[in-house]
Amino acid sequence: MQHEKVIIIGSGPAGLTAALYAARANLSPLVIAGDQIGGQVAITSEVENYPGFPDGITGPELVEKFREQAERFGARIEYDIVVEVDFTKGRPFYVKTYGNEYEADAVIVTAGATPRKLNVPGERECTGRGVSYCGTCDGFFFRGKDIVVVGGGDSALEEADFLTRYANSVNIVHRRDELRASYPLQQRALNNPKISFTWDTVVEEILQNEGGMVSGVRLRNVKTDEVYEKPTDGVFIFIGHDPNNTLFEGQLEMGNHGYVIVNQHMMTSVEGVFAAGEIMDPMWRQVATSVGQGCAAAMACERWMAAQGDVAEPTGAGVRTA
Repeated sequence: MQHEKVIIIGSGPAGLTAALYAARANLSPLVIAGDQIGGQVAITSEVENYPGFPDGITGPELVEKFREQAERFGARIEYDIVVEVDFTKGRPFYVKTYGNEYEADAVIVTAGATPRKLNVPGERECTGRGVSYCGTCDGFFFRGKDIVVVGGGDSALEEADFLTRYANSVNIVHRRDELRASYPLQQRALNNPKISFTWDTVVEEILQNEGGMVSGVRLRNVKTDEVYEKPTDGVFIFIGHDPNNTLFEGQLEMGNHGYVIVNQHMMTSVEGVFAAGEIMDPMWRQVATSVGQGCAAAMACERWMAAQGDVAEPTGAGVRTA
């Protein structure tokens, strides 16, 4: 069994930032990347709200820069998938992948979360081509456009309100005749002249033009079964996120909707296991916030390991150097 000082589970912005800071602290972290390095940002066509890139950068390009920087300082990336963990027996922690078995003195969990999908025809094909799961990320590209928002909770209404900064109109499609969102958000949406509602309706298909871009949606009224098509330039889907927590059920304490709970030092309910990014963040879900959380988790991990006598006391030459 291969022994590691620090294993990082996940390779999104939080994981690669944790890898960078842990590597600079001479912890020689091993990143188990999963089935796709970079997480959700790797499939984002354009990132325009990450500091330092005033002209924007594609998601894959940003991920590549994260990876190069982490590896430059000694992080190692294993392109494998974690299939089992055991945090119940204390250190060393057990981590199993398809290809290997490891034990680690500390673990940083950055497994992320996955937006819930409609699972309708055209959704997968048009993701990044008019279908989006993040208004903050992609709203700018829909200036002067007419768009559809799917959902009726807080996230849907918050994002719909945000999207009116750019879009010509926002039509909220909701399967019921009343909203689940909080009252203030409902009132804001109902009073916004750019927002309209299509009630008791579900999206059955996302339509695309010859260029593969979203051109409309096929809708069905759940009360009358009427089916019709509605032209639109974009479809924003906000029906919730699911943290990628299956591996950690029964291992780590979780809160509402299965997000891993951490304390102010990014430590989970198991001492020596830390978490960062969307696996523990039900609110912000941005590249910038995940980067900050990954940084904090690595710094906290180094300090904790120093307190256990695993590494020398931090000197300022490692993770605390910006």
